[in-house]
This record gives sequence, C-alpha cells and structure tokens, in this order.
Amino acid sequence: MFNVDKIREDFPILKRTVHGKPLVYFDNAATSQTPQIVIDTIVDYYSNYNSNIHRGVHTLSQEATDKYEEARIKIQKHFNAKEAYEIILTSGTTHSINMVASGFASLLNKGDEIIVSALEHHSNIVPWQMLCEKTGAILKVIPMTDEGSLDMKTYHNLLNDKTKLVFSNHVSNALGTVNPIEEIIAAAHKVGAAVLIDGAQATPHIKPDVQALNVDFYVASAHKLCGPTGVGLLYGKQEWLEKLPPYQGGGEMIATVSFEKTTYAGLPHKFEAGTPNICGGIAFGAAIDYMNSVGFDAIANYENELLEYGTSELLKIDGLKIYGTSAEKTAVISFNVNDIHPYDIGAILDKLGIAVRTGHHCAQPIMDFYKIPGTIRASFSFYNTKEEIDILVQGVKRATMMLS
Repeated sequence: MFNVDKIREDFPILKRTVHGKPLVYFDNAATSQTPQIVIDTIVDYYSNYNSNIHRGVHTLSQEATDKYEEARIKIQKHFNAKEAYEIILTSGTTHSINMVASGFASLLNKGDEIIVSALEHHSNIVPWQMLCEKTGAILKVIPMTDEGSLDMKTYHNLLNDKTKLVFSNHVSNALGTVNPIEEIIAAAHKVGAAVLIDGAQATPHIKPDVQALNVDFYVASAHKLCGPTGVGLLYGKQEWLEKLPPYQGGGEMIATVSFEKTTYAGLPHKFEAGTPNICGGIAFGAAIDYMNSVGFDAIANYENELLEYGTSELLKIDGLKIYGTSAEKTAVISFNVNDIHPYDIGAILDKLGIAVRTGHHCAQPIMDFYKIPGTIRASFSFYNTKEEIDILVQGVKRATMMLS
C-alpha cells in the first residue's frame, strides 16, 4: 500500500511553516525535497570519513573511495548502464550537456546538422547554439503543437544524412509533456545520428533503462531525485565516451604527465578532473536507494492521481487555462488565470505558504509560442497530497479575487 502520510514523515522540511502557514511545496520540478536518510548520509560523511578519494593509502581515503564508487554502481544499476565506467559523475544536467557539446566540437564539420526540440530547457539549447557557432553546424528545431507535444512528422522530415546529433528532453520541465524518445532515438539512428536525452525532469517519475532505449547519452541531476544539489550524471555509451576528448584538464583525469606529453586516464576518470563532489555523489546513491524503496511504479500511479485531481479542480476556476495538455504527462500543471501576471499570483500564494514556480521556467521559446510572459507551474511529487492541492486551489481563487 502507498502510504503518503508515512512517506511525508521522511521529509523534515514538510513540517515547517512559511508566513505562519503550513508549507505546501509544489516546486518539485525545480528541486525535490530531501529525505532524512539522505541528510543522514551527508552528515555521516563529514562526521566520520571526510577525505579525498582515489589518491590516499590512509583509511579515510579508502573508505571515501569505496563509498563513492559504490554510489556509481548504484546509479549504473538504476539506469541499467552496461558498465559502471559509462556513468560519469558531474555537477548536474547542465554540466553533463556541456561536456558532450564540448566534445563534439572536434567531431562536427561546417554544414553538419543538429536537431533540438522546441520543448527544451535553455540548458539544452544554448550549448548547441554555441557548438554551431564554433563549428559551422546548423541547428534545426522540431516544432511543437498547441497541446504541447512535438510535431513528430516534421521531425522525421528533418532527419537526413547530414544529421549528426539529436537532442530532446525526456519530459518537458515547463509543461510536463512526456516525449516519444524511443521513436526519436530509433529514427535518429537510422541516419547515423547520435542522441542525447535530457532526463532531468523524467527521472523523478520514470526509471529509464538506457540499454533498452539504446540511447547514446542520457543526463540527469540528483536534486530532482531527492538527492543533493551540485551533483548529476552523464551516461554515455562506451564507444562515444572513448571518441570524445576530455572536457577539462587537471588531476585525476590523467595517466601520465610530463612537460613533453600527457596521456589521459581511462573511463570514467577521463571526464572527472579535479576533486569531485564526493559527499554529493555518495548522497546521490542514497537518494537512488530511497526512491527505489518507495518504488517507481507506485510513485507514477500516485502522482498520476494527483495530476488528474489537480487538473480537474484547477479547471473549475473561471478564466484558468492550462498549458500543456498532452495525453502523456508527468505531474506538472502549468497555468494562468485571465490576464493576471503569473508573478503576482505566485507572490500571493507564497504569503499563503504555497511554493510554486512562476515565469518562463528557463523555457522561453515555449512561452513565445503561446505568446505569454510565463506561467504558474505547480509540480507535484509523491509526498504531496490532495489536501494540499485543495489549499492551492483556494489560494489561486483568493489571489484571483484580489488581483481582478
């Protein structure tokens, strides 16, 4: 049985108040909250075996190294990567994307084409624009539909023998749309293109199998997965990671160094220059364990209930419009009410203890498509409740009445 009350006990922050009101946290698409077991893992690291890794013969270094590499294996198994060294630990999704973009700067030629979807976060747009400026490659865009889905017919027409790379998020952070990444990947491979999937918004709701997807690169962040900020992953097929040059030079990513020549370390260390976020990596592993203990099928089923309930209740408010109405969605509702600016409603909701995100959500092309300045985004997690949604609905009604 899925017991949300018991799950909520795992999250100490859910007991706090904001402006004298019980916290209602609906900004999970930006950052999820952290369970006590992950907090305890962080405290344990700094209290008992804080040390640098891979370099020391002393006990603390060996203990830290073992815990860090155990976390890499947990992440490998969670995403079903073939090898642990195909998991590169990074500072987050943005770092991971930039690593791949930097590597392809030496592999693309003028006139090559790369394709990105219209539903992307800025971090999966800007690096590819920068790559095109460096290489002379041409950026093409899969357009979106009014319901917030991708125009897949146009995508297939964009593909050709000049296409070298395709990028898409698994789930839209602004709308919650689940994209047909299996179709995207398979079609790209038919023309010999590599594919990177941004899984930042998908991984809190879906357990991706990178081998089954046959994806070339998959990226995600721990802080969306009940883990700490400042750590994430880049999964890459071994053949691609071997082709790409290192992203940074420094300690750990080398095999030998002389003033005449440096040789690079093997995977994964080739891409992990310098002292990593050791504690963050270990805590990432603990967060993966926690999420799996709750169960991703149970999470998906419960969050879908929240999505259906929230959608139904919010649409009862006069003048409220939801953006992103695809049949395949995660628990995100992006909306506006009449012509009221989303920031104004968000500010009033905050005074009521309700945390939502307002603005363009780092997805400005989506807002330009709808010709709006932004939206109010309520993003649910498995520790939220229908009672909290009721509080949100009443808060939106109150804000609308005050601002009308």
